[in-house]
Amino acid sequence: MREFRLGRNINLANVAQLLKKDFKEVFTSNPIVVLTLLAIIILPSLYALINIQACWDPYDNTGNLEFAVANLDKGASFDGEDINVGDQLEDELKRNDDFYWTFVSEDELREGVKNGTYYAGIIIPKNFSSNIKSITSDDPHSAELEYIVNRKSNPMASKLSDSAARAVYNKVNAKIVQFINVAAYEKLGDLQSSLASGASQMSSGAGQLSAGASKVQSGASQVKSGASQVKSGANDLEKGASQVESGASQVSAGASQVKAGSSQVSSSADQISAGSAQVQNSAKQLDQAVDESTLPEQIRPVVHGSKELANASSDLAGASSNLAQGSSKLANSSVDLANGASGVADGASQLADGGSKLADGSSQLADGSVSLAAGSTMLANGASSALLQASSGLAGAASSLSSITGVDEDKIGDYIYSPVTLEENELYPVPDYGSEISPFYIVLSMWVGAIITCVMLRTGQSTGTKYTPSEMYFGKLLIFLVMAVLETTVTLIGAFILGIKMANPLMFVLSAYFIALIFMLIVYSLVSALGHIGKGLAVIWLVFQISGTGGIYPIQLMGPILQTVSPYMPMTHGITLLRETALGLIWSNYTHSFLILIAMALITLVLALIVKMYADKRAHWFEEKLNETDLF
Repeated sequence: MREFRLGRNINLANVAQLLKKDFKEVFTSNPIVVLTLLAIIILPSLYALINIQACWDPYDNTGNLEFAVANLDKGASFDGEDINVGDQLEDELKRNDDFYWTFVSEDELREGVKNGTYYAGIIIPKNFSSNIKSITSDDPHSAELEYIVNRKSNPMASKLSDSAARAVYNKVNAKIVQFINVAAYEKLGDLQSSLASGASQMSSGAGQLSAGASKVQSGASQVKSGASQVKSGANDLEKGASQVESGASQVSAGASQVKAGSSQVSSSADQISAGSAQVQNSAKQLDQAVDESTLPEQIRPVVHGSKELANASSDLAGASSNLAQGSSKLANSSVDLANGASGVADGASQLADGGSKLADGSSQLADGSVSLAAGSTMLANGASSALLQASSGLAGAASSLSSITGVDEDKIGDYIYSPVTLEENELYPVPDYGSEISPFYIVLSMWVGAIITCVMLRTGQSTGTKYTPSEMYFGKLLIFLVMAVLETTVTLIGAFILGIKMANPLMFVLSAYFIALIFMLIVYSLVSALGHIGKGLAVIWLVFQISGTGGIYPIQLMGPILQTVSPYMPMTHGITLLRETALGLIWSNYTHSFLILIAMALITLVLALIVKMYADKRAHWFEEKLNETDLF
């Protein structure tokens, strides 16, 4: 055969010779080889198909899970009727086939959950109905259900039991809310009449407010008019006070003149009194010295006149003295009058000042009254408007309640039980859970199949042969790729038999073959280049990929390490390809993962060839040491 070399280290004739040798051994060797190869081909498909079938729709089989219920409720009385919420709940559960509801005594329930006969149970206590009815009393308190679960029995069963318990809890709460609201609905008629009455009273109050505002405005006008009169009177009072003050000044001046005249009168009276005394004294001397009878007739009148003059002088002196005392009193009274007039003038001045302040305050009072009237009018108008609007609103509410209270109570109960409905809009709907998880298990089986194949079949070593490491690598590669195609074919046949949903069957089949070939190339390269170490790396990679690819649980729920390595896992992108083609194709998602898988395969191939060409013997040193014992 003519030799054709692909580069310095690869002779295609040698590669072809290795390929022929492998296929010849498949068909000419003993039947055990064929059976073993068939087992290798079928085993990965079983791994995928059995798991998919087991998880096809597990939630449809929850009716086989035993869930115990112990109803101890003694019931209660409400509005003259007997109610037993526990019995109602039991009747509903008997019609429910989500779980295998088993109705037992309290002791049987506790013992059965403890020993694993039942996965979980709910105990409805004796006072359940009475506690629910307590909402209508002055001491409302919550009703309680006792939920008992055996976490040891099965992790998934306990989680499903939790869901069942929550479902029962929600049903009971919905029933309670329905019970409360239907009872409250019966009171809406009374509320409607009360609202109508309140609307009428508000309308009347609005009219009274408007009338009161008019009275306030009228009173403010009167206050303003009276303030003007007060201000005018204060001006007159101020003028009168000025006149009083002027008169008081004149009185004070007259009193001073009177006092001065009184002093002069008193002085003249003193002179008259002194002259009168002298006249009297002279008259006494004349009378003593002359006997009137011995006097001549002509002289007697003179003497007699002197006596009379003395007497008259005495009288004049007495009158003058009296006049002085009367003048003195007049002067004193005039002083008192002047002082009083001064006090009156001061009081009149203060009165005038007070009158002026009173006028100013009255003016301010008038202005404030006008503002008060304006504000009261605005307040009345606003309040009247608000009351009218409130009255209209209450009337509308009363009208609405009037229409509501005529609705059938059963319909109201149904509405209150479920006032909001959830409209579900599924994107890329899937008919069963098995189809949802099939991309994960099919891709996982491809990786497992690649490991099994590389463990069971020899990848070859060039040491001690005529073949170069590169020729050995490519010469043995084809049989592994053929095994990958056969394994995938069996798996796809089983997928069609199970009825796995395939939105795009052709792309699904082509993608499955593509993924299988990429995985086989990666695992084969690891094992061919590194021997047992490569096998270990492939298994370790598998362990990380089971949880770190987002195949079943969202990758966001995993730990930070798995979230970090997930984009570098071949299974992550293999699952994406099958998920897109099976459940709904988005080309941008598909193309991204397709290119990443090609890049991973090329990188692995190049690294494997480098190791094979330059360190093939050293890379297999670990394997040789293991082969020296009988253990491996």
